[in-house]
Amino acid sequence: MAVSATQQFFERLWYRPTVWWLWLLLPLQLLLRLVVFTRRKLYALGLFKSTRLSKPVVVIGNITVGGTGKTPLAIYILEWLQSEGYKPGLVTRGYGGSAINFPLVLVGNSNQNSLEPSVTGDEPFLIHQRTGALVAIDPVRSRGGQKLVELGCDIIICDDGLQHYALERDLELVVIDAKRQFGNGWLMPMGPLREPKSRLKSTDLAVINGDTMRLKPGDITALCHDKELVSKTVNAVAAIGNPQRFFDTLENLGYKLTPLAFPDHHQYTRDDFAALDGPIVMTEKDAVKCQRFADDRMYYLPVSTELEAALATELKQKITALLATKA
Repeated sequence: MAVSATQQFFERLWYRPTVWWLWLLLPLQLLLRLVVFTRRKLYALGLFKSTRLSKPVVVIGNITVGGTGKTPLAIYILEWLQSEGYKPGLVTRGYGGSAINFPLVLVGNSNQNSLEPSVTGDEPFLIHQRTGALVAIDPVRSRGGQKLVELGCDIIICDDGLQHYALERDLELVVIDAKRQFGNGWLMPMGPLREPKSRLKSTDLAVINGDTMRLKPGDITALCHDKELVSKTVNAVAAIGNPQRFFDTLENLGYKLTPLAFPDHHQYTRDDFAALDGPIVMTEKDAVKCQRFADDRMYYLPVSTELEAALATELKQKITALLATKA
């Protein structure tokens, strides 16, 4: 199943000058704007409950629909904190997963590691696999975060939590795609925005994926064997928020590709690849969902996150100050 025609259609419209008939959706856009404003005010006034944890909370999020690079940034921060001797944990909704009992915590060397990405969601599974950090999956982020505190975490990273005001935060990081930015600038369904651009003024730090943050590709790796990828002609498969970014990366590495995009968080089956001849290269996020049925055709491209020096210094200083304050 490829990306739905409806999804492709609207994304093409959102990221170019507004066509006239999108104005027919203006009432819905205005309604969302009112809901967003009212909701924020009710939390600010204390009429909606917001929970503060005893440990620092760093929220990573965006104001647009789709992927901007939140997961690579979360991995970067977790790995840096671990290198500094801290025990960070991450709480996330677990989009795409089928878990029904919360909080579900991914813990190293536990029976829970037998869970598949179809249960946990692909991003939590990948983050835990890459970092070994405790990852709590819970639609109620405050409950999941509290569980991580009880398990000994001294700082909580909340992935995709910018709009989750029920959890108080000490630091807000917003990730912006350098190429797509804010599309036509309208809220859904007229455009790709979850919140107005004015929301950026209240965040602590903006990270521009493709500018102040870059994803450095590693060596293409096989899923189930140790043979190198020799062919420069490949099938490129992605089920992420912005698959074109992945396709562009492969092309920049010199590959000639046949692109195949699936909906974000798509749960793969063997049948999805049955008609593909030749090597298949996917993202690392996709690879974790294909491990159980991987064959010799399948490879993935790992990436590492690099931050501009000034941004990295500012980010680390802010987080270090939080940890000192709440020690």
